[in-house]
Amino acid sequence: MPTKRWNQKLFIYELRNTLGNVFILVFGILFPIIMSILTVKVFLQGVPESMLAETKTGVFITMSLIIPMATVLIGYAATYSQELEKNIPFRMKMFGYSDKTLLLVKMVCYLAVMTISLILFTVVDYAVLDIPVPAVKSALILIVSLYLLVCILFLLAHGIALYFKKFGPTYAITMAFYFGIMILCGMFGVMPSQLPKVLRFIAYLFPMSYISEDFAGFWQGGSYNFVPFIQSMIFLAAVSGLVLFLALRKNRRTS
Repeated sequence: MPTKRWNQKLFIYELRNTLGNVFILVFGILFPIIMSILTVKVFLQGVPESMLAETKTGVFITMSLIIPMATVLIGYAATYSQELEKNIPFRMKMFGYSDKTLLLVKMVCYLAVMTISLILFTVVDYAVLDIPVPAVKSALILIVSLYLLVCILFLLAHGIALYFKKFGPTYAITMAFYFGIMILCGMFGVMPSQLPKVLRFIAYLFPMSYISEDFAGFWQGGSYNFVPFIQSMIFLAAVSGLVLFLALRKNRRTS
């Protein structure tokens, strides 16, 4: 049977699958909006006026990290592991779709959902919270960083789901990683620099720590040393690549 290429029907099918995931709708779209508004309106009441603008920017940037983590790391891993349990990828192969085609379509769908979520999050937060307008360079750096995270976390989620091929262990591991990153990287209010030495070392291995802690400082311009941030992004990409490699290796042996 000849291999089918990307087509509109396949894309719409995968997009409907993605948007049908309640976890993505709740935690990837609604949760960051609600948490950012609550944090600013309720928990920042005592912040001095001179620090309020930068603090609100920090909340906005930090909560934006939840979008790729919830949408891809949790949402995609859960959905794909359920598909593997039901042998849906195998059935798609019977219709002529290769693994590479399916993977590419899924990634594009999640990038599209990420874009929708990010636009909604930005529009609502700027309308409600009066966040300072960023310098063009700063906004581009944040956007590129978030999309890089989506791609890296997509590979990590795919690798974890493919390795276990079951919803239970896949969901448990990705949820543990999700909440671990939220705790270590400043999404629960404690900045990485405030953690004990060992935890601080672990936190700075991940790019989320640098985004949540440092990006507000150059939101409206200024300089920043990106070397540690780039190194952490490379580290996360390497870990994701290793997990995917081990999953593919195990899958070949099983086949």
